[in-house]
Amino acid sequence: DAIFSKARKRRFPHDLTTWGQLGLKGQWAGKPISLYGRNSASGTYGFFKDHGLGGGDFKDAVKEQPGSASVVQGVTEDLYGIGYSGIGYRTSGVKALALAETVGGPSWTPTYENAVSGKYPLARYLYIYVVRDPRRPMDPLTKEFLRYVLSQEGQRVVIKDGYLPLPAALVAEELAKLD
Repeated sequence: DAIFSKARKRRFPHDLTTWGQLGLKGQWAGKPISLYGRNSASGTYGFFKDHGLGGGDFKDAVKEQPGSASVVQGVTEDLYGIGYSGIGYRTSGVKALALAETVGGPSWTPTYENAVSGKYPLARYLYIYVVRDPRRPMDPLTKEFLRYVLSQEGQRVVIKDGYLPLPAALVAEELAKLD
């Protein structure tokens, strides 16, 4: 919030603009934090604005990117860069950070367990929406696609693409809706 937001609605006492304010020493101490984020058409932008900034506005200094891959690339190439993106876009050139919900509160690493339990403050589910007439049965091809996504093979594809699989109980719940 104090790094990316103009308003600091999450109540951090002051603006953070240099790496020294985050505890870094030496040549890093006086270097400005270079900000990368998504553009306003992105769901990631809206989620981060609501959950990371408490609904506050982004600083003008944020370099808005057209996609999460561009955010990661920007941070990779900018020694003093920091940004936010979906975990599926993480590369060896960046580090996913532990976060705390409140100042002085416990910080949580972005692990599967912390995401599923809700401890990691910026974890969220991604959804598939199906448009259909609620008075009619679901199209068989659509139903089979959803079964595939929820299958072990489908969840392996999710993992291969860098995302976290659904918990088994949630998979069972969603599969039951298809019957």
